[in-house]
Amino acid sequence: MNPFFGSVFWLLVTLGVLVTFHEFGHYWVARRCGVKVLRFSVGFGRAVWKRVGRDGTEYQVAMIPLGGYVKMLDAREGEVDPALRPVEFTGKSVWKRIAIVVAGPGFNLIFAVAALWLMFMLGRPDAAPVVTATPGSLAATAGIQSGDRLLRVDGEPVDTMSDAMDDIATALLGREPLPLVVRGRDGSQRDVLLPLQQLPAGRSIDKYFDALGLKLAPPPAIAATVMPGQPAAQAGMRSGDTLLAVNGKPVADFNAFAEAVAGAAVKSPRLDVTVRRGEQTLHLPVVARYESLEGQPARWSVGIGSVPAQSAMRRYGPVRALGAALGSTWDTTRQTFTMIGKMVTGQASTSNLSGVIGIAQVANQSAQMGLPWFLNFLALVSLSLAILNLLPIPILDGGHLLYYLIELVKGSPVSERTQMIGQYIGLVLLFTLMGLAFYNDIHRTLLS
Repeated sequence: MNPFFGSVFWLLVTLGVLVTFHEFGHYWVARRCGVKVLRFSVGFGRAVWKRVGRDGTEYQVAMIPLGGYVKMLDAREGEVDPALRPVEFTGKSVWKRIAIVVAGPGFNLIFAVAALWLMFMLGRPDAAPVVTATPGSLAATAGIQSGDRLLRVDGEPVDTMSDAMDDIATALLGREPLPLVVRGRDGSQRDVLLPLQQLPAGRSIDKYFDALGLKLAPPPAIAATVMPGQPAAQAGMRSGDTLLAVNGKPVADFNAFAEAVAGAAVKSPRLDVTVRRGEQTLHLPVVARYESLEGQPARWSVGIGSVPAQSAMRRYGPVRALGAALGSTWDTTRQTFTMIGKMVTGQASTSNLSGVIGIAQVANQSAQMGLPWFLNFLALVSLSLAILNLLPIPILDGGHLLYYLIELVKGSPVSERTQMIGQYIGLVLLFTLMGLAFYNDIHRTLLS
């Protein structure tokens, strides 16, 4: 699928599922609190399908699939028949109104835990946290060596590259020294301190990662497989040969070898590849080919494969998977609030905010990586929606919750005038955040 249309499709799937689940939370709790629900809509705008249920609720699917809404019987929106006052929203106790408001974010939280639970039972393919450092980078200066395996990040054990990068990303936002425990290729363990305090303030997380220079280690410079009939095989290369140089230019790893082949073959496909076989150093005359292998885009190659990357997969039974899901949900919630706090105080740049475009791109990428990765993505977005909606911003669920908490303290509802002013303030704040996130998405897209 074309990346653009793929991004749009998976964005619609993501928002359709998560926002509908959010609104279903409001609907379900409202019904149990005795409030009459007039309409439950999946999407906005003109209805393309609708029916009225036995309960009198109008269920519909609308043309614009970017969310949904629940319309309840509410005296603030017009006159209410006296006979229906017992099932009207504002006539319910403040605790019931709080329960109805909290239900939306609550259902998003439940969805996040459920998605992670299923993901851990299926198993999410990942890479082992074996890393390298870009020469001259912060990580290289701190002592990270190619082939080091991360064991602990800030005291927490890590099993996969994704877990390690999540913890490092949180630390980068704080720009404080980050202790690591690593195991080198020789099996020895050592402590490494990343001096993140040296990073300049106010940069995006992408810029921080570039400056840190910590990456997944590339495969070693070894011809793990030699394809029959391909240039390397015709030149006499064997599986297990160590790749030393291309046209006299040394190569440090398999990626560097592939880049050296591509760079040299543009000038002349006749290459001198130096390999080590046992105690021998051999010079092999390899004639590179520009072709597509296994459905990949055409490129210069000699027909060899690398050592498979070390894989790591967290797959658990139902009980342990639930514990892992709850733990992951807690960690992500803590990291999200940490990031919000740092942006509010100016310690982290608002350029880290992402909007619809960023979500669409990541949705497409995660969907292409398989169901477990897409479930993980859905869980993260669902949790973000829950947290965002609970922020005390008028017009969001958190704003309504704030009004009801004030009502509990003062013993009477917040005045309509105050609520109206809050709605305008909330709209300004919300559109400001959306505009900033949209600007960040466009800026990142143009620079990529």
